[in-house]
Amino acid sequence: MNDQALKQLIKNISLKKVSAQDAFEQIKKLSFLDLGFAKLDSHRALRKGFPEVIYAKGKTTKQLKHIVASAIEQWHSLILTKVSLSVYRQLKKEYPQLKFSPAAKVVYYNKRKPKQKKGCVTVVTAGTSDLPVAEEAVIILEVMGNKVRRLYDVGVAGIHRVINKRRLLVDSRAIIVIAGMEGALASVVGGLVDKPVIAVPTSVGYGANFKGIAPLLTMLNCCAPGVTVVNINNGFGAAYFANMIN
Repeated sequence: MNDQALKQLIKNISLKKVSAQDAFEQIKKLSFLDLGFAKLDSHRALRKGFPEVIYAKGKTTKQLKHIVASAIEQWHSLILTKVSLSVYRQLKKEYPQLKFSPAAKVVYYNKRKPKQKKGCVTVVTAGTSDLPVAEEAVIILEVMGNKVRRLYDVGVAGIHRVINKRRLLVDSRAIIVIAGMEGALASVVGGLVDKPVIAVPTSVGYGANFKGIAPLLTMLNCCAPGVTVVNINNGFGAAYFANMIN
């Protein structure tokens, strides 16, 4: 239930369109929905403005089907992250309204078109290999109602590529910078703009990349002010934070 639905329920009670018992049955679901193996946070949309996002990896297809069924009934939007194509195909058979981004590995659904925010978030990658993390961020942002611009493959090995797009970066409400290897791009972008930059280290790189540890440390040691850092490969976390900024 979102804030609009709760206000409507209160109005319907006052107009005697809903009985006290029916209202009680709806309100008691506001804290969480107990599925036995999971407790869906039904109250999160009221607290945070968006329903709980489901991390699919490690969950069985049967469990995900139960979650999807409950979420579609209760929520106006649904996002599942880290979903394989085979699992999506099984979910799609029973819930044809679901959409899927193979690059992002994200399943999503909107009961109605989300209210569009005025600002724009730009998603920047150092290389093409960073696209899976970037597309996860893009899909999350779009489902939440953000206008998104992609600026891909502009890493520091050809630094003129990102400097040439400075105007686009400055016109953004927030910027997500995604980079593997040594992760220097976040510092470069942070030094070019007066907008908040969210840095995402990726596990893209050779041995000394240490599966993302090297760019994570570079980004944490960034000397450009206004740069914050999320966890390795966490496109979702960066997108959620950028949505709150926007």
